[in-house]
Amino acid sequence: VAIIGAGQAGRRFALRCARAGFRVVLEDVMPANLRGAQAEFTDLVAGLGGQMGPGSMEFALTVEDAVRDAEIAIDFVPDELESKLEIFCLIDRMAPPRTILCTPTEALSITDLASCTYRGDRCFGVRGGLGEGAAGRLLRPEAADADAARRVCGFFEALGWAVGVEVDPDVPMLVKNAVG
Repeated sequence: VAIIGAGQAGRRFALRCARAGFRVVLEDVMPANLRGAQAEFTDLVAGLGGQMGPGSMEFALTVEDAVRDAEIAIDFVPDELESKLEIFCLIDRMAPPRTILCTPTEALSITDLASCTYRGDRCFGVRGGLGEGAAGRLLRPEAADADAARRVCGFFEALGWAVGVEVDPDVPMLVKNAVG
């Protein structure tokens, strides 16, 4: 699992993934965020007697290094269109074709974000939070790959979250603009 963004939300999510048994690669454009995440992870492992659990945590200095072997890439960049588009385009260009893209978003259309990638059928939005004991909605573009949707649901279920999959209810910007 590649996690892009080592702020508080990204760190918590990365730790949860590692504790659930996943190999996690955490990346952040801000070196201070990455150093903070490394220190937090080191302290956590030391507090657990050197035993983290079945997963692992690695740190990457670039998006390319983070997504190189990822099956799922999740960004924790600000929920703003320009930020999300930039990270989706970077991940799309650098990750293997099999990689599924996920993004927590309360405001943006996953259909719009997916349309800017070569893997629009493997892009998913998460609404409803990613906190402890969260239940959320997994939004997919209308043409989402069914196997990718099952894999993402299985991933979130392994983290202890109940997610329901539904078609993105937002009307894509291209359709909104064409109507006017």
